[in-house]
Amino acid sequence: MAQLLRADLLPEAWIAPPEVRQLRALLRHRIQLVRLRTLLRNRIHAVLADHGHDRPAGCWSGPGRDWLAWLPLPAASREVVDDGLALIDAVEVRIDRLDWEVVQRARSGPRVKVLTQLPGVGPFTALVILAEIGDITRFGSARKLASWAGLTPTVRGSDRVAHYGHISKQGSTWLRWVLCEAAQTAKRSPQFAAGYQAIANRRGKKIATTAIARKLLTRAWHLLTDAERAALPPPATTPAPQSRRSSQTRRGRQAPGELEDQPEPATPRSNN
Repeated sequence: MAQLLRADLLPEAWIAPPEVRQLRALLRHRIQLVRLRTLLRNRIHAVLADHGHDRPAGCWSGPGRDWLAWLPLPAASREVVDDGLALIDAVEVRIDRLDWEVVQRARSGPRVKVLTQLPGVGPFTALVILAEIGDITRFGSARKLASWAGLTPTVRGSDRVAHYGHISKQGSTWLRWVLCEAAQTAKRSPQFAAGYQAIANRRGKKIATTAIARKLLTRAWHLLTDAERAALPPPATTPAPQSRRSSQTRRGRQAPGELEDQPEPATPRSNN
């Protein structure tokens, strides 16, 4: 029984260090606050639509706020709009503070600059990718990373035919979300535009966007792996073993502190 409980029979579990978990918490908190602000804005737009009001120029700038303040609305609707605006102002103060922290962390991270080479990837997106992945060396290939992120399609089939379904959606939800957001911009870049259009014509825009997100993650693995290898110190060279004659100088001269090799005396011949 003890032989069956060998260490190589169980997969290893990776636990993120405290600094990575704190970075994840900070970035996820910002994402949730931005989603809350979007929810409040949509609520105000719904109230305005119920009363037939709309402002194409937007409602959140200075002129838009003045327009909302003087807009004739019933008492209950006015209360919903005013409370929504007050909550939006409170949330934006905290979002601005978190944005400042994100900028400071991005400036001090050399791997952030590496990932921003990808189209559609800014400092915030790069930080989310780094925080969710953690140690890139725990993934032996880009395909393993994409599978861990839940961006590879599920496979159902027999020995002869394989049917590919939707993506597995396993792993980090935040990583898939930020890659799909980055793919919305990357699909228009020259690097991915042709591939996106070809997949969109065959499978649809949603699947094509997911494919671009998977390609972004694949390139991110290569960039981070190359950066990790470049940061490693060069391997130490071991000196070659010295031969017996290395203690002597060339041309037969005796080295200091060494005994000179003496020829062995000849064995005398017997007359018998």
